[in-house]
Amino acid sequence: MRFDTLADALSAIKNSEYNGKLECVIKPASKIIAQVLRVMQEHGYVKEFEFVDDGRAGLFKVKLTGKINDCGVIRPRYAVGKDNIEKYEKRFLPASGFGVIIISTSQGVMSHYEAKERGIGGRLLAYVY
Repeated sequence: MRFDTLADALSAIKNSEYNGKLECVIKPASKIIAQVLRVMQEHGYVKEFEFVDDGRAGLFKVKLTGKINDCGVIRPRYAVGKDNIEKYEKRFLPASGFGVIIISTSQGVMSHYEAKERGIGGRLLAYVY
């Protein structure tokens, strides 16, 4: 029984990176996982990913770049205002300007850099560096 599919997906990616694999399979697929993978792709942490419909929930095939040192979900999903993003950046990332915090906002899922640029807050989902 799965409780947090995003956590399972990110741990599968982290384990595949650790073992030096070039591809990772994530199942079951969900829209939130697709959005997080899109942000990771924009920042160069994954090459590409594709959805494969297997008749059930589907799955993602993700091609890895080998650049991920650590990634994981942020629990509880803290609500963060536009002024407090730096506080969580210091907590979850090893250095300023190194890594990405992924935030779910009213304008979609985006990186903390984009959220600061747009001046909006949201809920913290995950981090990757």
